[in-house]
Amino acid sequence: MKCNVGKTDKRVRAVVGVVIIVIGVYFKSWWGAIGILPLLTAITGFCPGYVPFKISTVGKKKKK
Repeated sequence: MKCNVGKTDKRVRAVVGVVIIVIGVYFKSWWGAIGILPLLTAITGFCPGYVPFKISTVGKKKKK
C-alpha cells in the first residue's frame, strides 16, 4: 500500500472523522461508526477509493 493521502487531506479526514463520531455519540446513533473510515484513512495515509482513479494528494518532493 503506497501512501496516497497528503498532509492536508489527512488533517481534514481526521477532523471530519472525529466530528462524525462525536455527533453519532451525542445523538446515540450507530451512524457515528461511519466516522471510523475517514479516521482510519487519515491514520494509515492510504485511501482505497483513490486507487481506481489514480488520485494522490501527496505532494511531490522538491529537488534542491
